[in-house]
Amino acid sequence: MPLTEDAFHDAKNAHFLADCADLAYLPQDQGGPKYQEIGLTAKLLSVNNTQVYVANDDDNLVVAFRGSEAPTSVDGLKDWFLTNADNLLIQPTGPLSTEFLAAGVGARWHQGFVNAIGEIWDPLFAEVSARQQEKERCFWITGHSLGGALAMMAAWLFTNKTMKPHQVYTFGAPMVGNKVVAEAFDRELGKRLSRYANGPDPVPLLPMMSLAANDFVHSGSPLPPGVADAANLIAYLADAAGGMVQGVLSLDIKEKVWGAVMARVNAHLMPDYRKLIG
Repeated sequence: MPLTEDAFHDAKNAHFLADCADLAYLPQDQGGPKYQEIGLTAKLLSVNNTQVYVANDDDNLVVAFRGSEAPTSVDGLKDWFLTNADNLLIQPTGPLSTEFLAAGVGARWHQGFVNAIGEIWDPLFAEVSARQQEKERCFWITGHSLGGALAMMAAWLFTNKTMKPHQVYTFGAPMVGNKVVAEAFDRELGKRLSRYANGPDPVPLLPMMSLAANDFVHSGSPLPPGVADAANLIAYLADAAGGMVQGVLSLDIKEKVWGAVMARVNAHLMPDYRKLIG
């Protein structure tokens, strides 16, 4: 399998894990054989709307999260773009709160991602633990779109369960928390995180589209080198929607914003990310 353990921000690793993230959109009866074609034995775990494949060969174990919708659509993201992002930042409570609060004083996480990873965590942790107990393998986590956000959430939880992933590759992922959370990821993962962001892709702006600025922050620098994250909604709209907005989006321009997003949907899809990797 073309995964190189000691190569970081590596194009060959990125291409293989992009394939894994893409296959995560398929149901078990289709995805299992496709993973087999690239040398992996894969099992789909599904709880409500959260799906993840756990796949391995003799030397590597890959966890690949599915995004929220089919890989050719961002329709399911509309509400995320057009709601007040500040309402989504929370201090987690519940069974996994200790792990999330370990990010530091003032850590705030995206409520939707906390809920989604919480739903799938017990079967995911059990499956990964069983395969690693069978044989310790190099551990990789990946995901595209919202699957990339869940890959980040899982990486944090595994790290706090003393099962730190060897590397994490995300493609077009939104932000998962505030500055304290981003800094915690930078400390824990550092070069282990490869975050690919296509410049025209609007999804890495999530959940930033509803306000000119808010407290969500990305971890790490976007790849490949030279790609820049858009500054904020103002910068995005000035270019994409041809308008300038202050504060929360008003009703009369929400559809215009969504039209601009849809016009750039190709920048979010996996074929464009494969080109971006090079």
